[in-house]
Amino acid sequence: MRLPLHRRPWRRPAAPAAALAALLAAAFAAPAVPAAHAAVAAPGGSAAATASAGTGFWHTSGRQILDEAGTPVRIAGINWFGFETSNYVPHGLWSRDYKSMIDQMKSLGYNTIRLPYSDDIFKGTTPTSLNTSGGMNADLVGLNSLGVMDKLVDYAGSVGMKVILDRHRPDSAGQSALWYTSSVPESTWLANLKSIAARYAGNSAVVGIDLHNEPHDPACWGCGDQATDWRLAAQRGGEAVLSANSKLLVFVEGVQSFNGSSTWWGGNLQGAGQYPVQLSVANRVVYSAHDYATSVAQQPWFSDPSFPSNMPGVWDKNWGYLFNQNIAPVWVGEFGTTLQSTVDQQWLKALVQYLRPTATAGADSFQWTFWSWNPNSGDTGGILNDDWTTVNTVKDGYLASIKSPGFAGGPGGGGTGDTQAPSVPGGLTVTGSTASSVSLSWAASTDNTAVTGYDVYRGGTKVASVTGTSYTDSGLSASTAYSYTVRAKDAAGNVSAASAAVTATTSAGGGSSAGCAATVSLNDWGSGLTATVTVTNNGTAAVKGWQVAWTWPTGLQISGSWSADVVRSGQRVTASSLAYNGALAPSASTTFGVQATRADSSAVATFTPVCTATS
Repeated sequence: MRLPLHRRPWRRPAAPAAALAALLAAAFAAPAVPAAHAAVAAPGGSAAATASAGTGFWHTSGRQILDEAGTPVRIAGINWFGFETSNYVPHGLWSRDYKSMIDQMKSLGYNTIRLPYSDDIFKGTTPTSLNTSGGMNADLVGLNSLGVMDKLVDYAGSVGMKVILDRHRPDSAGQSALWYTSSVPESTWLANLKSIAARYAGNSAVVGIDLHNEPHDPACWGCGDQATDWRLAAQRGGEAVLSANSKLLVFVEGVQSFNGSSTWWGGNLQGAGQYPVQLSVANRVVYSAHDYATSVAQQPWFSDPSFPSNMPGVWDKNWGYLFNQNIAPVWVGEFGTTLQSTVDQQWLKALVQYLRPTATAGADSFQWTFWSWNPNSGDTGGILNDDWTTVNTVKDGYLASIKSPGFAGGPGGGGTGDTQAPSVPGGLTVTGSTASSVSLSWAASTDNTAVTGYDVYRGGTKVASVTGTSYTDSGLSASTAYSYTVRAKDAAGNVSAASAAVTATTSAGGGSSAGCAATVSLNDWGSGLTATVTVTNNGTAAVKGWQVAWTWPTGLQISGSWSADVVRSGQRVTASSLAYNGALAPSASTTFGVQATRADSSAVATFTPVCTATS
């Protein structure tokens, strides 16, 4: 059979520093996309809810992955590439803040990030095409690639996501068939695996390391040749990882060929049953397969008359048997397609069903990370559209049934069994305010077990966790408008959607020279629209935070937003700054966006934003 050359050329070259401003402007321009291409789900949706599963470092038990408490978890994530390229940093940071990217992943229901890297980053590489204008990515200034990785890992962990590090290439020039090359010997590979495992030894946001991406011919499995037997090399690599951090999972991909049977690079695990990877620390091995569609390469099974019903048999033979026979967990570390052909659409539908829907199987399922978040993967495209902001909702929609936000165990998953969130807190009311405080109260929520408390949010920032139904927020600025919401939570970690927002303005108390203004660019295509809002500090003092408010008719329904915490109460919409873009020096500006669809064709997108600032 013709063997696929599995390469994914990046469509975007490195951006020179002088062009960063132009890139930023282009990236935030209103995208000319149809209404079906929605952006991030609004805060308060089910994907934003957290669960108690996923805590600490993980281990395996049969075909499942368990968290530190022994609760089964499901990896349902996304690949975000770039560290392995000559940019030495995840792509897209030439136009957006990294926290905004990760927030968007989480809001869509992805719970894990697979981060490819090359061994180059251990040489102190400097990231390129990293936009730090207007306060964007401000805390990445001056960091080398590993320093940036630290920031991404820490932030992902802070919002409840996990990270799997993927040794994707020996250097930024390209992939390699074997785990070593003439310029990157095995000794370097082992030393760097040990180094990066030690780097995150105390950080449970990193749950494991993928030892090498897509081994392929002449790599073999079980042949006994030290120079080509990937199974033996994986044991050496796994021991290097565990010697530095014995709590990490070791992800071992397949090869290309076994006993004359060939498939995708890294996708052949036929030999793992006969020749298992054996490590000195038990319950650490997760086998990983890659699988693709015709947009990457043609394969014989795509033209089989029985396609797509033949596909489960193909997957069973190559890697599914390891899960089916309870030998080990199986993680499909990469799968993707442009979805342009009918064959590819049928393939993805069949694969998603094979991976087992979370609603019926819970965490007793295949693990996965989709390729890719990036739109600039040449033969698959990504979850993001080419504007690096809006979402390919058709592609994302195929994955809906196998997502597992918060790593919830779900049916059959062996978790707590309680997946019902409390009711949304009602009656949120401002009971009083001073120049520096706002007092709130709300009605108690109900739950199938018991409500254990409430989280109070000022804009997009949680400011308090309380057990009662009232709270006073203090230390505020005078003559400033603040927006509040409340979420209820129970003992299982289930969190309700956000309450309706209320806005309070503190009384005068000395004044402030801070101020802000908001301007809007609308892209209206009839059935929907995108509004890009630029917030500028037009005062003489630095701004610590901002809020933009406006009124929209109920016939305009918000379908997504980015770079702001957007809430709606009736016809009033408020957008509040996030932690990374609230601070603005005098004359500095930042941008956020809102996307909406029309339930009523007569709804007019009148947009008169009012901006208030916190000094």
